[in-house]
Amino acid sequence: MYVANAKRLTLAGARKIAATAIGMADGAGVAISVAIADAGGNLLLFERMDGGRFHTVHSATTKATCAASSKRPTAARGAQGQPLDVTHAIGLALAAGQERWTAMEGGCPVIVDGECIGGVGVSGGSFEFDEGVAQAAAASIGGS
Repeated sequence: MYVANAKRLTLAGARKIAATAIGMADGAGVAISVAIADAGGNLLLFERMDGGRFHTVHSATTKATCAASSKRPTAARGAQGQPLDVTHAIGLALAAGQERWTAMEGGCPVIVDGECIGGVGVSGGSFEFDEGVAQAAAASIGGS
């Protein structure tokens, strides 16, 4: 077979993911940036809350792209999911491109029916907060 049927993340889905993330952050009093990328790592939607720090723009978009590419939450893990020390994490980020891979928590793939259709990246809170918001936001459209 030469052609495959594939799911894709819609703009409406990206808007729902962003609204969920912004709502959670607003309720916690944390100003975040949230980025939603498609399965190819292309930015679909981006929002930075009032008061969000400018460095969170790059962090959120990198987390979204990395999660979509690796098809797993962002963390200091290699291609096979193995733990990475600092030297290897930096080396991987340099090899992949600084805007394509990160070891920072807060990125989550959007997986529907076993297929990765995108990624969401959250930046602005603690790593634990960002990770929890990203996971909840992905789940808001039925993703895991």
